[in-house]
Amino acid sequence: MNLLRTKSIESSLRDAQEPGRTLKRSLNTWDLMIMGIAVAVGAGIFSVGAKAAAHNAGPAVTVSFILAALTCALAIMCYAEFATAIPVTGSAYVFTYATMGELLAWTIGWNLILELLMAGSVIAKYWGVYLSDFLQAVNVDIPAQLHLGALTLYWGPLVVVAVFTTVLVLGTKLSARVNSVFTIIKIAIVLFVILVGFFFVKAQNYTPFVPASAPAPATGGSWTEQPFLSFLSGANPAMYGFTGVISGAALVFFAFIGFDVVATSAEEVKDPKKTLPRGIFAGLAVVTVLYILVTLVVTGMVSYQELAKAADPSLATAFHLVGADWAVVVISLGSLIGLTTVIMVLLMGLARVTMAMSRDGLLPRGLSKTSAKRSTPARTQIICGGLVALLAGFTPVDLLAEMINIGTLSAFVMVSIGILVLRRKRPDLKPSFRVPFGPVIPVASALLCIYLMFNLATLTWVFFGIWLVAGLVIYFSYGAWNSRLGRQLKSSRSGEGGSSGSVAVDDGDKVAIDA
Repeated sequence: MNLLRTKSIESSLRDAQEPGRTLKRSLNTWDLMIMGIAVAVGAGIFSVGAKAAAHNAGPAVTVSFILAALTCALAIMCYAEFATAIPVTGSAYVFTYATMGELLAWTIGWNLILELLMAGSVIAKYWGVYLSDFLQAVNVDIPAQLHLGALTLYWGPLVVVAVFTTVLVLGTKLSARVNSVFTIIKIAIVLFVILVGFFFVKAQNYTPFVPASAPAPATGGSWTEQPFLSFLSGANPAMYGFTGVISGAALVFFAFIGFDVVATSAEEVKDPKKTLPRGIFAGLAVVTVLYILVTLVVTGMVSYQELAKAADPSLATAFHLVGADWAVVVISLGSLIGLTTVIMVLLMGLARVTMAMSRDGLLPRGLSKTSAKRSTPARTQIICGGLVALLAGFTPVDLLAEMINIGTLSAFVMVSIGILVLRRKRPDLKPSFRVPFGPVIPVASALLCIYLMFNLATLTWVFFGIWLVAGLVIYFSYGAWNSRLGRQLKSSRSGEGGSSGSVAVDDGDKVAIDA
């Protein structure tokens, strides 16, 4: 069994045309830009910056956002080059398969499932909570959860996931239109909140811009809540200062989760060689500006020390501290609408990654079938929606929120390294977008992502290790034996009489095989 067998780009492109397993190209630059904004701007825009300012970086949280955005931009450049060279669904999974082999491709695909499944479930859970908060803000008291004997049911996630699973099954273009409407509304709300907030800004709240480093308060979480790098080095956990800015960047990186999902839609994009780079980078630019403006408002309205005193600091906390309690209703509505679009894009991405892995035989092939009428993976979309709804509706899945970051960052690392491998293996390829400055940006992207990974909590790494082991068990018990590429290699080897060496697979891509 050769674990380094790679799938040629030509084979990936042919598989995308397989009857009954194809997707319809219907998305344009605007759709992709809106998709990126939709998945990155959720309730987090009103909370993640305030939390990072309060407990990590102080007013320098704007620098944390810039570092996180830069890291994301470097990785997204690599995604854009890959996506214009291999415009099929599957994103980092497909790119890794074409460069570094099946086992690593499976691992990245498995990590993408982790990212999208956890993100969809956590955000659906929060959607239910924000719905309840909004209803209470307008004096409608409906609890976010119901008790069914020994079970606790969070009904909100079940509703929102069911609605948008149905929309996605009905068609990608319809989903894009619904997404556009919701996204424009939430951007308008965010801009309104930013504009009003600037009237309460006081310059002295930005001083000191980078607070002096201080020991982190005891959390009761022992080593599990330490950044993994601190745990490995034995350093005492700290907040603020340079360390705080970096750990803040690792935290707020959550704000940029999802741009890789845009690359997952490559097979559904019109003229992907031009549309993909434009749509992805336009969305990232808008999101970065919005997050920086919100953090400037929240750290300018009140001191970061006041935010740190709050149990759950957010932009609403800042408005409450300056006596503008009316804004809580607006922020609650913005959070609710913001999370709505995030859920829809994540559900779409989860189904597309699952479909790509199924099309290659690493997951059951039935999951890659698309409906004849609408060209959507309806069966897989419904299964993915059901899993997300169950996790969000019946479990405390929000405890695993950091798993989203580590799954995404691991995929970013492999895509960044994959660019170097792709250029060495296929110098004949001329994608419409190429990452500039040779190997500098892919290497910098990989190193930055690894550094951010090591600044996540130690417990996150423990759960990540368990997830990887579970994935390897599934691969070696099912995927390796049902891989279409593996069967092609086996068939080729039988045709050569069992001789060792290499065989040409899929238009000349050389793959070493076992004797």
